[in-house]
Amino acid sequence: MPQTLWGLHMAEIEQNLPIKENFIGIGWSEMGDLSSLPKEREAFKERLTEEYPDAKTGAIPVWAGVLYRFVHEMAVGDVVIYPGKIDRIVHLGIVKGDYEYHDSMGYPHMRKVKWIRHLPRANFSQAALYEIGSAITLFLVTTHADEFLAAMEGKETNALATDEASAEEVSSQVEETTDDFIIKRLKGKLTPYDFEKFIAHLLTCMGYHTRVTQQSGDGGIDVIAHRDELGFEPPIIKVQCKQTLEQIGRPKVQQLHGAIEQGEYGLFVTLGGYSPDARTYERSKSNLRLIDGTELAELIYAHYEAFDSRYKTLLPLKRSYLPGAPIGTAD
Repeated sequence: MPQTLWGLHMAEIEQNLPIKENFIGIGWSEMGDLSSLPKEREAFKERLTEEYPDAKTGAIPVWAGVLYRFVHEMAVGDVVIYPGKIDRIVHLGIVKGDYEYHDSMGYPHMRKVKWIRHLPRANFSQAALYEIGSAITLFLVTTHADEFLAAMEGKETNALATDEASAEEVSSQVEETTDDFIIKRLKGKLTPYDFEKFIAHLLTCMGYHTRVTQQSGDGGIDVIAHRDELGFEPPIIKVQCKQTLEQIGRPKVQQLHGAIEQGEYGLFVTLGGYSPDARTYERSKSNLRLIDGTELAELIYAHYEAFDSRYKTLLPLKRSYLPGAPIGTAD
């Protein structure tokens, strides 16, 4: 039978106390001795509701699950993985005792543990560290269980080789999450007209002079951009903005192109994407450019530092360094 691995986050109220005293523990001191409750999750939910009436919506079921698993599902012989935040060490041990309650301790709900290994985070692949970075106090570790078991047994984990293979994947996951955040904010926090003004501001940060048309029957032109202050010198860019998550088809793209005069350029910006026919049409027109949600996010990253404070408030981002492909490798 496969060994069960638990990831656990503990509040570090006293430096390395669980390591020195060979135990694991969790909070919720107001709950009292959990062994006195019936062996069912509903009983844990009821007690939590009584003790924490002001808990946020959805918190009670999550807390009940953590406490129930700690008391009734965790078993002697299971592996526990405790990623220390202060010492940045991953502690690996074996559960040696049943649930105990100690009301005088900072960790009232406890289990005895025999710690086996104390390893730097760098010994593990980034993907494995990502798994034990769960926001939940107690959780099962499954995806990278073999890596943690090998480390506990003193075997090589090939973490560096794994990281080289997975670095771009981890980076991609973070970037994709940030892209989603940006698109949701632009969709949910702006009116369609405000979205047009945002695109105009982005183009201004890119070095263009812009104006929002505020006209109807203009062939779908929402923003006009140009390099000179008066707007006489080419290139003149006519921009259509669609604050939608739906796919844009070829007819709408053709409508924009039909409003472009000789020597002008068309730019279509949307939060969603474009149909294959729309992309084919784009490739056939040298004066047409389609920007989807992902490409828009990339432009925002590139010019974010030049944004006005109101747009930085709308999109609160901070610069981070993410793992990528090793220098000199092929794309």
